[in-house]
Amino acid sequence: MMKRTHSCGALRLGEVGQEVILAGWVAGRRDHGGVIFIDLRDRDGLTQIVFNPSLSPEIAALAHTLRAEFVVKIVGQVGARPEGTKNTTLATGEVEVLASRLEILNPSETPPFPLDEEGVNEDLRLRYRYLDLRRPLMAQALKARHQATLAIRRYLDTQGFFEVETPILFKSTPEGAREYLVPSRLNPGKFYALPQSPQQFKQLLMVGGVEKYFQIARCFRDEDLRSDRQPEFTQVDLEMSFIDREDIYRLIEGLVGAVWQEVKKIKLPTPFPRMTFQEAMDSYGTDKPDRRYGLRLVDFTETFRASTFKVFASAVATGGVVKAFNAKGLATITTGQIEELTNLAKSHGAKGLAWIKVEKGEWKSPIVKFFSEAEKKALTEKLEVEEGDLLLFGADQWVAACEVLGFVRIQCAEYLAKAGKCVRDARQLDFLWVVDFPLLRKDPEHPNLVATHHPFTAPVEEDRGLLESDPTKVRGQHYDLVLNGVELGGGSIRIHQGEVQDMVFRKILKIPPEIVTSRFGYMIEALKFGAPPHGGIALGLDRLMALLLGQESIRDVIAFPKNARGQDVMSGSPAEVTSRQLKEIHIQVEGAGSLPTS
Repeated sequence: MMKRTHSCGALRLGEVGQEVILAGWVAGRRDHGGVIFIDLRDRDGLTQIVFNPSLSPEIAALAHTLRAEFVVKIVGQVGARPEGTKNTTLATGEVEVLASRLEILNPSETPPFPLDEEGVNEDLRLRYRYLDLRRPLMAQALKARHQATLAIRRYLDTQGFFEVETPILFKSTPEGAREYLVPSRLNPGKFYALPQSPQQFKQLLMVGGVEKYFQIARCFRDEDLRSDRQPEFTQVDLEMSFIDREDIYRLIEGLVGAVWQEVKKIKLPTPFPRMTFQEAMDSYGTDKPDRRYGLRLVDFTETFRASTFKVFASAVATGGVVKAFNAKGLATITTGQIEELTNLAKSHGAKGLAWIKVEKGEWKSPIVKFFSEAEKKALTEKLEVEEGDLLLFGADQWVAACEVLGFVRIQCAEYLAKAGKCVRDARQLDFLWVVDFPLLRKDPEHPNLVATHHPFTAPVEEDRGLLESDPTKVRGQHYDLVLNGVELGGGSIRIHQGEVQDMVFRKILKIPPEIVTSRFGYMIEALKFGAPPHGGIALGLDRLMALLLGQESIRDVIAFPKNARGQDVMSGSPAEVTSRQLKEIHIQVEGAGSLPTS
């Protein structure tokens, strides 16, 4: 009989004396003077199995042949572990199973890495991902992801949402990240694009009267990868009609609360705090601030307006700002770390990085000789300067100065954390809404203004009159949800009038009329047929799960991720295709050399 009576994580003292049937993988084997012990593992946990030769010599002899990752079936009686042998770290640690039958369902070759060890090379784990998934950490991650998505679906169902699938094969609208293109065999020379998000379809569903839509949506972006990016990723995507921003905030706070309650049994305090984009940049140098530690940026523009230090005075004279923060206790920083911070600042556009160390009652820096006593007094008071502090400065246009110091601030927090002076507890949950983003921004690589979020975002109502006269001062009804310095997702209230959307495309973004028509003509047309006011948001499910489970990389909460080079090293993807396949879709690859014909 194959059917199991229990999982390997289920047995407790209440089952002592029962005959049970278990099946799973051999996670460990120990020989104690002829008595064989194995740890039997399945996705739910471990159970210790005992093979005693005095009870069954044949079964014990067979148990001697067991090795790591053999798949076995066990029949036996549950017993209480003898005093002194209980394992309090294991859910099943008070019991064991005395085996009366053993069946080897499938032997295993020696695994390429120990499944019970941490620190195994990631590419090796991804090469044998089917083995990596057996590790308890990965099994728990997949279970938690299932629980979270189930909680999301239940919650949104109670709020009246319909789950609707939208197409994966769409058209190219290349105004965001680079897209993946898919050639059409039936339409030579034409291409589909894999969607970066279901943005246009979700809005069309609102025009179609669905009113409340959601989807656990697969999305695709062809961009450089890092720990929180994958070429294919999952969003919790939703849209609602007849709502405003406050409705979105309440809904999402309830949704996130349902996930944390389901998976972590934690009740989140709501409502989440809110911060404007201006305040976030001014104080933290980023629109996704981590507020679990200090190191707030302070403005010193007026202090240094007439300074003899020409770097600061010139920045102010050209309309820029001078900002600084106090990395308290970091005066012990090494010369090498100062160089790292300087190179970090330069990599984000700064010409250098000014700093002051406060050691043995002295301010030590090449720039101190240019400072007046009044300037030093202002720094001391505003930054609460004390012995052992490190002051860091940025002088540039407002956005550039804030952003550079924002990156430096994060690196300083890393240094302080390693020195035990700055605690960023992953268990601390700093949820934050960042709101009132600029609707439009200047892009040095683009001659015209570009949308800060996307071109469908509605302006804040009281700023609508500035759209044509002073568009850079218009705030958008855009909002981001941030947790511990990571953007969980973002969304906006949308433009729902066709004439306004058309005006934004043509007059504000200055997209040529023929491109507007070819890319977005159907959207503008749809909005003219009684489109309701609507808005929505998309949350990154992979990022949410990584934060929920305390993982640094989203690859550890995805069953089959790509590595940092966008490759699936297990299957060898991406891979070459045959010349016949390319011919069928009317594609010729330059410099491809000889391709297989079939």
